[in-house]
Amino acid sequence: MRPLAACALALALVVAGCSGVPVSPTEAGDATPRADAPSVPEADLTVTVTRVVDGDTVEIEYPNGTADTVRLVGVDTPEVHAENSPDEFEGVPETEAGRDCLRRWGEAASERMKERLTGAEVGLAFDENLDRRGYYGRLLAYVVHEDRNVNYGLVADGYARVYDSSFSLADPFRAAESSAMSSGTGLWECATESPPTASATATVTASASGLAIGVHADAEGNDNDNLNDEYVTLTNRGDDPLDLSGWTVSDAADHVYEFGTLTLSPGASVRLHTGSGEDTDTDVYWGRTGAVWNNGGDTVTVRAANGTVVAERTY
Repeated sequence: MRPLAACALALALVVAGCSGVPVSPTEAGDATPRADAPSVPEADLTVTVTRVVDGDTVEIEYPNGTADTVRLVGVDTPEVHAENSPDEFEGVPETEAGRDCLRRWGEAASERMKERLTGAEVGLAFDENLDRRGYYGRLLAYVVHEDRNVNYGLVADGYARVYDSSFSLADPFRAAESSAMSSGTGLWECATESPPTASATATVTASASGLAIGVHADAEGNDNDNLNDEYVTLTNRGDDPLDLSGWTVSDAADHVYEFGTLTLSPGASVRLHTGSGEDTDTDVYWGRTGAVWNNGGDTVTVRAANGTVVAERTY
């Protein structure tokens, strides 16, 4: 572990609630290239990153002003806005400590990407073995920035695991993953029977929302006839209460729900149903007459009263 690199990262985190952040192995793209690193792919087009969704997904803008979403090929960073599945990360225990450790590294991956790529001009390179778009319509690409393969850097520096697919650079990516695992770099410090806690891995204190998003988009039967079985669940996984008063939840089509007076205690959840009912501390109702959440994929965005994005999940 190299503790100094986390400092600049931590200063960029500004959301409600405090928790420790992991020590960042390196700045994005600043790692010394490995001797067996693959050649940086030649970009097929140049775009501008307008927003980092999380460690492995970015929103971009083409020179003509149109927008798109890119899922980075060959990598999978830990979830930030949803529950992590430790069994996807070799050696990480199926415990609360394992999940918490992964979440912190997911947050670190997201912040690393935001620091380096937000507003940056980058190249996109497509893999000859893959379709240009994935199941949810997102572009599948390598992101090239400052002559570095960002995807590869995420794996080599321990921010991501290799995502199983038939991409052409799988062998060097797996070699980099193996090296990171064996040295306990980045998220692979979680691969132990007793993963480090936030206080053990933090060199500075930074804030993070601690808000997890769950989605139940496909109601039983016809969604429009069973609106209250379509819902989004917000869970406070942080250590401090979250005052949701005036916060909003929206989908990709800009349908917006605004919370009334509600505070979410640590460990507590609130379920937002699409239909109608009487609001309580655990269940609130949008009052819509038709389904909102797309069964084939959508994005849940939670914003604070001032409009700041607090949490987001694309499914």
